[in-house]
Amino acid sequence: DDALCGRWMYFMSKMRPTKFRQSLLPQSLEETIAKYAVDAGIGYDAHFCPDYTIGLDVGWGGLLRKIQHYRSINPKASNFYDCHTRVIESIQSWILHHIEDLQLLVATTQDPDLVEEYKEKQKVSEAIVEGKPQTLLEALQWITYFHLASRTFNRDGAGGQLDTLLQPYYEEDLRLGRIDRSLAVYYLGCFLLNDPVYWQIGGPDASGNDQSCEMSYIILDAAEKINVSLNLTLRVHDGMDMALFDRAVHLLVTYKQGWPRFSGDKALVEGFSRLGYDAELARKRIAVGCNWMSLPGMEYTLNDLYKVNLAKVFEVAWQDMMLRCGYPGLGGDIGVYVPVVKGSVIQSRSEPSTSLLWMLFTEHLARAVETCAEAMRFHLTIQEDNETELLLNLLSHGPIETGLDVSSGGAMYYNLAIDASALGTVADSFTALEQRIECERRTDWNQINVKLRTSWSGLDGEELRLMMASSKRYGNSQEGDAWASRIVKSFTDLVLQQRSTTLVFIPGLFSWAKSHLLGRVVGATPDGRRFGEPITHGANPNAHGDDNVNALTLSTTIAKMQPGYGNTAPLQLEFDPFLEDNDPGLLVKSIILTHFALGGTLINVNIVDKEQILEANRYPELYPDLVVRVTGFAAYFCMLTPEFRQLVVDRILKQEA
Repeated sequence: DDALCGRWMYFMSKMRPTKFRQSLLPQSLEETIAKYAVDAGIGYDAHFCPDYTIGLDVGWGGLLRKIQHYRSINPKASNFYDCHTRVIESIQSWILHHIEDLQLLVATTQDPDLVEEYKEKQKVSEAIVEGKPQTLLEALQWITYFHLASRTFNRDGAGGQLDTLLQPYYEEDLRLGRIDRSLAVYYLGCFLLNDPVYWQIGGPDASGNDQSCEMSYIILDAAEKINVSLNLTLRVHDGMDMALFDRAVHLLVTYKQGWPRFSGDKALVEGFSRLGYDAELARKRIAVGCNWMSLPGMEYTLNDLYKVNLAKVFEVAWQDMMLRCGYPGLGGDIGVYVPVVKGSVIQSRSEPSTSLLWMLFTEHLARAVETCAEAMRFHLTIQEDNETELLLNLLSHGPIETGLDVSSGGAMYYNLAIDASALGTVADSFTALEQRIECERRTDWNQINVKLRTSWSGLDGEELRLMMASSKRYGNSQEGDAWASRIVKSFTDLVLQQRSTTLVFIPGLFSWAKSHLLGRVVGATPDGRRFGEPITHGANPNAHGDDNVNALTLSTTIAKMQPGYGNTAPLQLEFDPFLEDNDPGLLVKSIILTHFALGGTLINVNIVDKEQILEANRYPELYPDLVVRVTGFAAYFCMLTPEFRQLVVDRILKQEA
């Protein structure tokens, strides 16, 4: 009982043994990637947003004619056009296979209702093999065929502004009497069930006027009907339809499934405009991924693929300082002074300090950021041969017109995203060192160095670890927030400095669900974290400390930590249910509006009972319908790996509303 044909079963890109030919990577770049544990997405595909209007306006036949036209203009790119022609013809063949099976079902099915359903599916697919979609159902089926082919090919995953995309088809169907609202809800329910793609609704149009419409509500109604893991984002802005906002928050707090989430228009538009783009273009840059912002069909971004592990940078800086100050490195004898020798001159011993550590941290941070930028430039030199974007090129402005892959000069804009991770881990480490050593003198640099190298071993090590872990922290003290702000500003400035005439680098704060993976390569840190434990998530304060962070304080804190250039530093909120209130969404609404007014960019919310999440973590098979928002994406809790489940549990247990 589904209005749409088509399913995808497997990502073909997973069949590749490596993401790219490793022998091509320059040795110097390979070494710095390893030194700073940079999460480098070299060779990764997609991670930008198509413009579905390009395909919907002309259909598969129109795309073929477009290819033929530009092939005659760019004859040297004949192989490029041949490949894209084969892709479209293969999709058309796939659609024809559906039609053949539907014809067989019509001939062999006894149930008259099913026969009519199969005939309707056949009619829709026949209409869009060559021609452009004319009805809402045809548009949804066209998008589904494209998206499933793109997902199969290389994961894809980005959607677009769904309500304005579909509203004209809905209005025309209503005018001609082909549909009613309830049928539209059913169609959208089938569409959203097909795959949890990232779609945005609401928000302003290019001129700043609210663009919410009846389809915005239909999408939310359809989401309520199916109530599965969904990735819908409502764009919040000053002139928004408050009834739509209320409806979205109501669904979030009623069903407690982590959807929808919310993006903040004000800071995103103002930030992107700081890069030299006008506000009209900035408003077209929408939320279509875990933390992605993208201009549909216009921008190559490499969103969520390149991350600077601030904790690893801190570790390298710490070791550098200890060696410069005559303390042993990782291989030396603990507690023995070793002078630093340069040539024949023994350098006089310097004393460790947070000032010296900060100087070294920023030096190594600069190199880590440069490494990210170098890796991105390397990616752009190999990606067209490594993996041409055969599907997403079709729905982008430029590739077909120029005969160039979107990764190799075919895009209109190259705004490349570099994220920082472990902000809380590093801010808390600086704060603890400053408080416990320099202000209170309750320990010294050598003691900390010894225990970091042994991951706080022994009873004395645990006592010291607890003292450091109970220091003032980012999120609950002015000192911690000051260090976090200092780190964000330094990272932001360093990323912006990588800009060239053709490439723009945009800073963000995000770790995706890699907090545990990025933490595995980092030794113990002065905030009390042990070797290999997860780093802090995104821009959020430390979820492993002894003090909880109030949700309103958290909202205000993260709003101040935004890099401020159009990419996001999401706020991750975890709430216990508070349904006894007359208006259970009142606190959530207040936090959302306050956070965005103060400069926030993106909010992910979980509303989960602590006892239930603990029970589900022990016996996940008993909670098959429990959905949580892991980071930027929602997922069934029981389908997560134990590490991902623990990541969610840790956050929920350490954050109170």
